[in-house]
Amino acid sequence: MEWTDDGIVLGIRRHGESSAVLELLTREHGRHLGLVRGASGKRMRPVLQPGNTVRAVWRARLDEHLGMYAIDGLTLRAAELMSASHGAYGVTHLASLARLLPERDPHEDMYFRLEHALNDFDDAGGAAVHIVRFELAILAELGFGLDLESCAATGETTDLVYVSPKSGGAVSRSAGAPWADRLLPLPPFLRESEEDHGWSDQDLVDGFRLTGLFLLRHVLEPRGQGHSDAREGFINAVTRARARLARA
Repeated sequence: MEWTDDGIVLGIRRHGESSAVLELLTREHGRHLGLVRGASGKRMRPVLQPGNTVRAVWRARLDEHLGMYAIDGLTLRAAELMSASHGAYGVTHLASLARLLPERDPHEDMYFRLEHALNDFDDAGGAAVHIVRFELAILAELGFGLDLESCAATGETTDLVYVSPKSGGAVSRSAGAPWADRLLPLPPFLRESEEDHGWSDQDLVDGFRLTGLFLLRHVLEPRGQGHSDAREGFINAVTRARARLARA
């Protein structure tokens, strides 16, 4: 068995003296592990860092085996990502989200979403928007997508400003007004097109509250899990970064 694919490094763990088991989210083969020999060497160490994009050749005698990776670096962004606290926490959290996907099950859209997020991580607020959108996409990929296209009560497609915490459906301003205190705010960056029109600190808080609730209910708690520590660390790092920017 052999294939070649592009992959984003999610994590690596030592195996023996100089080898390591590498975990990738690949474009066509999903989340996939393989053994890398010489992983601790000077040439490979900078390449096998979380957040990097690599070209991977996987070989195994049988498809169900762990197999061996031959790795070449394509986009080595890890050092830049790790230079900021929101980057370090963000990469770790994104990897934990990717691990919710079934192993060896292709999720090409999630691969491109992850790559897009990692390529646009310089600004802390922008990185937060990417992560909220990625969490929303993970929910949809696992079969628990939120319906944010039309009002769950009236079918309207405009002025959607709330989300029902029970159904996960959007609610228009007029329909939701009597129950506004029971509904979740729908931040503008999730109800408008992919083109960003700016966001406030409260918008980011509302976004993480929204996706966090449904991730816990539908994905994490049924698996006996909670949110990763990196998620809270990322949110705190973004808050600090934006506070410093506001004081400047």
